[in-house]
Amino acid sequence: MFKKVISSIVVLTMIAALLLTGCGSNSGSSNDSKVKVGFIYVGPAGDGGWTEAHNNGRLYLEKQLNIKTLYRESVPEGPECEKAIRDMIAQGCNVIFTTSFGFMDYTEKVAKEFPNIKFFHCSGYKKGENFANYFGRMYEPRYLSGIVAGMKTKANKIGYVAAFEIPEVINGINAFTLGVQSVNPNAIVKVKWTHTWIDSAKEKDAAVALLDEGCDVITQHNDSTAPQIAAEQRGVWAIGYDLDTPKAAPKAYMTAPIWNWGPYYVDQVKAIIDGTWKTSEYHGGLKEGIIDLAPLTDVAPAGAKEKVAEMRKKIEDGTFHVFAGPIKDQAGNIKVEAGKVLEYNEIMGTGMNWFVQGVEGKIEQSK
Repeated sequence: MFKKVISSIVVLTMIAALLLTGCGSNSGSSNDSKVKVGFIYVGPAGDGGWTEAHNNGRLYLEKQLNIKTLYRESVPEGPECEKAIRDMIAQGCNVIFTTSFGFMDYTEKVAKEFPNIKFFHCSGYKKGENFANYFGRMYEPRYLSGIVAGMKTKANKIGYVAAFEIPEVINGINAFTLGVQSVNPNAIVKVKWTHTWIDSAKEKDAAVALLDEGCDVITQHNDSTAPQIAAEQRGVWAIGYDLDTPKAAPKAYMTAPIWNWGPYYVDQVKAIIDGTWKTSEYHGGLKEGIIDLAPLTDVAPAGAKEKVAEMRKKIEDGTFHVFAGPIKDQAGNIKVEAGKVLEYNEIMGTGMNWFVQGVEGKIEQSK
């Protein structure tokens, strides 16, 4: 009887372990490198936006290096993140990527406790000996997408559905507006905050409010395609984010600033396997390929493709910088002097708590 009880316990334990590993996770076959990689996502793996772009990168990593990966999806930006990281460690992960801004402090805390595990945090600014941060200069394709919007609008009112009042989002709004005004100085960009990364209902409500205010182009820094769908339902136009999503709103969608995380994930994990890895702060741009502007659709305005190609070349060869002065804020004050170019840390830092001239909206404390 005792042996039967022990046997039953062992079987149940094995089943529980399999269920834990499989819940919100996926794995590929191992290459015996003793590397097991975990990903922590803020949204669903198939959200059509930010998280799906990361998940595409994870799948690319599995395919290229033939390694085992796990993921946990829809993890809130709070203490649940720390628990998810610790669960990954308990399942044997020795490389962990956390993919949302609000995961930063929890990642740092656990990284200090586990010096032999490599941690990577996306969109933050903290790092340590075993803790790197990474992001991309998304403001570059944001600027290019602003050119498309500025050339398309007839009302000279463009709506921007935005997530949180953090530098990443603020500099995106500013870069987009600078792009708009480079081709259409009469156009304004109106901002509505959702205070969520992904909530299709809130995103659609914000888009509808902007449409009600007369905007005829909608763009976004949120993760669902709801703003694009709202634009199509009103017979106007849209610019997406994260992924190329023309099928979501084919009559409205023009392009999108998009992410390509896969090569970065492969480079970092390969360096770990090879024993050459060192902590770093990575922020590649259009030239490096971690970000891009999706191909312009037939909905995009005439001449936009050529103008975008012209400015893209200048960004890539360094002859044009998105945040090169003179740049004024909403009140008309000079924030970037002529001849000065903002550095990456200034663009992504807390100092960018202001909107450029041409934006209608307020930067308030996140709810």
